[in-house]
Amino acid sequence: MNTGSNEPGEVAVASNETGTGEVHGEQDRGLGSRAPEFIKARRALHLSWQVGVFIIGLAVVVTGIIMLPLPGPGWVVIFGGMAIWATEFVWAQLVLRWTKRKVTEAAQRALDPKVRRRNIILTSIGLVIVGVLAGIYLWKFGITMPWKIKDQ
Repeated sequence: MNTGSNEPGEVAVASNETGTGEVHGEQDRGLGSRAPEFIKARRALHLSWQVGVFIIGLAVVVTGIIMLPLPGPGWVVIFGGMAIWATEFVWAQLVLRWTKRKVTEAAQRALDPKVRRRNIILTSIGLVIVGVLAGIYLWKFGITMPWKIKDQ
C-alpha cells in the first residue's frame, strides 16, 4: 500500500506548508488512497485498483505528452493524468500540491502592477519589431503567394 501505513484504512497526513495555520479545502484530507473502503480492505483488490489507476493515468499522461508538439491542450491533459494518479499515490499528490502552489505564486506575481507594465512594454516592443520585419519583407518581395508563382 502507498498510504504510509500498514494498517488498512489509515492514511499519512502531510503538514500544512502555507505557514498561515489555515487548512484549505483538499489539504485537510490526508495523503493516500482515495479508493472505496471495501477495496482498501482487501490487499489483492487494492493492488489491482492501484495498477488500474496507474495504467489509466499513464495513458492520459502519454496522450498529453504526444499533444505537446501537436495541436491540443498537452499540459492540461498531463496535469489531468497527474490528478488521476493523485487519487491513489502520495507522490502524485505532493507533485500536484507543489505545482498548484507554484502556479498560484506565478499568478500573483503576474498581477503585480510593475510586472504587468513590464510585460505590456515588452509585448509592444516585440509586436513593433515583428511589424517592421514584415513590412521590410513585403516592401522587398511584395505579396506573391507560392501557389501563384509561374515557372520562369
